[in-house]
Amino acid sequence: MPRDPVCGTVLDERTAKFRIKFQGETLHFCSITCKKRFKRSPAKFAR
Repeated sequence: MPRDPVCGTVLDERTAKFRIKFQGETLHFCSITCKKRFKRSPAKFAR
């Protein structure tokens, strides 16, 4: 189960609505807010 890299929420990859490709990996987000925060500062949240 993937985790939202911004807030840490555990997500179901089949039903997560918000996702992006980052460095060849698909990241899932719980909300558009978390996705936008990640896009503003990816280095802060990337593993």
